[in-house]
Amino acid sequence: MSVRNLDALFRPASIALIADGPVGAVLARNLFAGGFDGPVMPVTQGARSVGSALAYPSVADLPMAPDLAVIAAPPDALPGLIAQLGGRGTRAAAVVGIDRPAAAKGTEGARLRQAMLDAARPHLLRILGPDGFGLMAPHRGVNASLGHVAPEAGDLAFVSQSGTVAAAVLDWATRRGIGFSHVVSLGGMADVDFGDMLDWLAADTRTRAVLLHIETISHARKFMSAARVAARTRPVVVIRPGRGDRRAGDADGLIGPDAVYDAAFRRAGMLRVFDLAELFDAVETLASGLRVEGERLAILTNGAGLGLLATEALADAGGTVAVPAAATARRLGIAGADPPGPVDLGDAAPADRFARALEALLADPGRDAVLVVNGPSAIADPVEAARAVAGVVAETARRDGRRPPVLASWLGAAAETRRLFAEARIPGYDTPGQAARAFMHLARHRRNQVLLMQTPPALPEDFQPDADAARAVIAAALAEGRAALTAAEARSVLDAYRIPLSPEGAAARPEAHQLVLGIDDDPVFGPVLLFGQGGAAAELLHDGVAALPPLNAVLARDLMRRARVWRLLQGYRGRPPADLDAVALTLVKLSQLAADLSEVAALRINPLLAGAAGVLAPGAAIRVQPPLPPGTPRFAIRPYPQRLVQHLALRDGREVTLRPVRPEDEPAIREMLQRSSPEDVRLRFFSAMRSFSHEFAARLTQIDYDREMALVAEAEEDGQRVILGAVRIIADPDGETAEYGIMVRSDLKGQGLGHRLMTEIIGYARSRGLKRIFGEVLRENVTMLRMAEELGFARADVPDEPGIIHVTISLDEIAALGQHSA
Repeated sequence: MSVRNLDALFRPASIALIADGPVGAVLARNLFAGGFDGPVMPVTQGARSVGSALAYPSVADLPMAPDLAVIAAPPDALPGLIAQLGGRGTRAAAVVGIDRPAAAKGTEGARLRQAMLDAARPHLLRILGPDGFGLMAPHRGVNASLGHVAPEAGDLAFVSQSGTVAAAVLDWATRRGIGFSHVVSLGGMADVDFGDMLDWLAADTRTRAVLLHIETISHARKFMSAARVAARTRPVVVIRPGRGDRRAGDADGLIGPDAVYDAAFRRAGMLRVFDLAELFDAVETLASGLRVEGERLAILTNGAGLGLLATEALADAGGTVAVPAAATARRLGIAGADPPGPVDLGDAAPADRFARALEALLADPGRDAVLVVNGPSAIADPVEAARAVAGVVAETARRDGRRPPVLASWLGAAAETRRLFAEARIPGYDTPGQAARAFMHLARHRRNQVLLMQTPPALPEDFQPDADAARAVIAAALAEGRAALTAAEARSVLDAYRIPLSPEGAAARPEAHQLVLGIDDDPVFGPVLLFGQGGAAAELLHDGVAALPPLNAVLARDLMRRARVWRLLQGYRGRPPADLDAVALTLVKLSQLAADLSEVAALRINPLLAGAAGVLAPGAAIRVQPPLPPGTPRFAIRPYPQRLVQHLALRDGREVTLRPVRPEDEPAIREMLQRSSPEDVRLRFFSAMRSFSHEFAARLTQIDYDREMALVAEAEEDGQRVILGAVRIIADPDGETAEYGIMVRSDLKGQGLGHRLMTEIIGYARSRGLKRIFGEVLRENVTMLRMAEELGFARADVPDEPGIIHVTISLDEIAALGQHSA
């Protein structure tokens, strides 16, 4: 399940409270004081009323079926209560509790938890918890929690596994006037988990940003799909304890389990922080709307010491001080400064000097943002300096059409200064270090978002791995009862994936960089790619970073940049730089190996010798296991569905390859759209479009194969592969309904391509268990309406949209179209 019936949790029309004792008293107090405008119906045998509300002795005695039940009851009573509530028509339950006895844990706890889920399933009743803090939806007046304070209504959503952390965040935020759209404690996550919450919040119009406190993930693929959707629409900031814990990591200590979580957060486009203050700082910074393109921060200050504090905080966070261009340095009067650092105007700097220096730095191409730091001065007026900075920002925004990336830290700022910065929408911070870290929040979030939209280069055409040969080697070892390959067998597997091998017994080249590359199987996220400093010291250096496959060249480069060895690979002390493209390609090949061979439980190439002319692997250590059944979901991010590739012929005899879209198809998709008539483009996208940006095309090609599918028809024209048409579906989080869209290049109409694309996508949807496909079609698009009718779609008018026709088809009522497997 996903968002089904979650409206009953967060927008209930009626609530039943089933709880006694001190916990029940707290829940009753919060429910009645929360401002909920529907009935709250206590269920208890110990009193005729609770507060001013009439109490009922049992669920059967309730005068109506409550949308939401809030339960604090002994574990062995929960399955029966859930069954009774489901039978009455209740759609959601929050199972709240603290200090559960031992019976609620271990084997007995697992049995009772499963019994509770079994009782809920026939009624599609959703369960929050058990053993959670509860939930708050302040905009609806719902406070079904054990909270000691009630938050103000706001636009931040906070979701935590820990009730204690939720209570601490509430207390921290309330004292600072921070409001929430939702506060949710997931507790044991028997049913509702982080993936469900991200899906719900991604569609919630009252939520501006999402804050997560994560300890563990229950369903990695669902979480990754939901997180990538949510992070594209609003900031998602996550805090997780456990940084640096390598005790339960991979066998050789290269990484710890937290490194894999960190890789997942990056891959989803989320921003990770490490304490509560940073959590809220990050949200406010991201909400400022500032955009930065890199990690170079120019620092302008009236005190060298303040500039040094900002510089050190910036370096600790992974950023660099911007180096002004020569012309800018002359304009600032700092030409020849060595090493370059903050621009220090001196404590007597007047306001106009701040203004001139800021103008110079904003015009400099070598910075991504400017931090202005002002310390108290007995000579210069800090309020006037703030007014000058705000004026430059306002003038630059008017001239350029967007606000320049300027942050400020005014130590001991007066109320007037804070007002000036608020009106100019300049993020202000109490300390220079806080401001420098805030800049890196912007930079890291931008980097993670860009990775979601990058267009990777195509793989070399000569990369044709021989998966069957590798599989045969592994099968022979398994037949002998061995879990590890011999050195010769491991070299055969590497050779099957075209990883260059050094001659056996050859001495390592002294100028080559030694790296370690590998594959591990994480218990939560499945196969993981590893990279770091290799050689004998790899286990001691702990220079390991992780990434979730599948990888392309862009993601492989990002993985490499995060390791400390990256700087050494650029060359140093006479040692030439490594062939970075060859290293990245090797990572991509390992990613493909992990996707093809479920028999590989772990793989380690140590060392991979990376020189200026390429890479060589002396060998590898490979641990194997019996192959998993076909279709087993192994990857947290669904890999490219190669099995859907097929070949067909159009009516004119042209040969076409029909396959799922790839990120590197972006240029070909843009060309297809540009070669189509403006009218056809308007009919497809409901608006006239004369150009197609990278961001627009990337959203058509960077898809989540688990919830989306786009099939493209590819053919050869004038010696190049081009895309002739594309069809896509995007499923709802519940996996029941999907919306389709289709486009065929204008000059190819009448060849039957559109009909074939629709047939294939309908067949694929049925294979994935979807129940319905729908689309919105302009009334004037008679060609599409006719094809929809031929395929069995029903038509309906759209209220308040006379120019649009809603078409829908029930997949349960049609014969199988196309041969696919989920």
